[in-house]
Amino acid sequence: MPKFEIPRKVIEIRENIRTMRIRGAGRIARAAAEALAIAAQEFKGGDVREFIEYINIVGDYVRSARPTAVSLPNAVSYVLTRLQRAKPTSLDEAKDLVIKTAEYFIEYSRKAVKIIGELGAKRLEYGDVVMTHCHSTAAVSVIVTAHKLGKVNKVYVKETRPKLQGLITAKALADAGLDVILIPDSSVRYFMKKVSKVIVGADTVAANGAVINKIGTSLVALVAKEARVRTYVATETYKFSPRTVIGELVPIEVRDPTEIVSNEWLRNNPGVEVYNPVFDVTPPEYIDAIITEKGIIPPQAAILILIEEYGLSIKEQLKEHDFVIREEELRE
Repeated sequence: MPKFEIPRKVIEIRENIRTMRIRGAGRIARAAAEALAIAAQEFKGGDVREFIEYINIVGDYVRSARPTAVSLPNAVSYVLTRLQRAKPTSLDEAKDLVIKTAEYFIEYSRKAVKIIGELGAKRLEYGDVVMTHCHSTAAVSVIVTAHKLGKVNKVYVKETRPKLQGLITAKALADAGLDVILIPDSSVRYFMKKVSKVIVGADTVAANGAVINKIGTSLVALVAKEARVRTYVATETYKFSPRTVIGELVPIEVRDPTEIVSNEWLRNNPGVEVYNPVFDVTPPEYIDAIITEKGIIPPQAAILILIEEYGLSIKEQLKEHDFVIREEELRE
């Protein structure tokens, strides 16, 4: 029998992240923080030592839902590291710290998306036609903000197989009043000649400026490079991966073959292996700029964001699994 019982709502959140009912790195991060807040609220009995053990177990459980989106472990680490540093002396103090820190992270994340939209819209010009891929709240924020400024009216949205996240983006942009053309993934080169800017999101940004995002992103960027169309990545800084500074690779999640073909088809074709990677890596040389809440940077400057966040002794910071967001920035 387990020592601690994980709340049912936390289990639901993790399952929704794992099965991609909660999609997009920003939403995943906010959901992870919410799960920790719920876990803290529902902890019954015990002392502060048991609570810290319990909340770390919950953190590991939530963190294990998906391996690629760095926003998930960064959100968990953001909350748990502050609990560790505070060294609370009472159960109430510890619970209150987790709940308030999680709420702060969620608020910061939402504010970051708005700032990214405002900064990114400045990079778009009147009459621009945009192409986007998958679903990113940050990328949508840029496009919608530019539309409100009268700069962008038409957007090509890739369907983004196999989970069709492009349909979510298409609806969001259409609801915001844009003219949306939903296109097959395989048609990106055909339509690129009609496009003046590409805007995508990111699940992870590596120290060298490479972007890990939904499978197919690198193809869009490659075709855009060929066509001399600028490609922008819209993403919050908590998606930058500190572990890549010391050479760790970002694991690429591989999902169930039945997202591509049915179980019946698999049974009838035992000689065919179906491989379903969820993400790919876009090299920094295919990216014109990364739009973050801290400013617009060239991809090669990703390391500067990491140094700013983690300090010069980044290896020591990594040992703490920490991700620093400055509280005073939210109050400005």
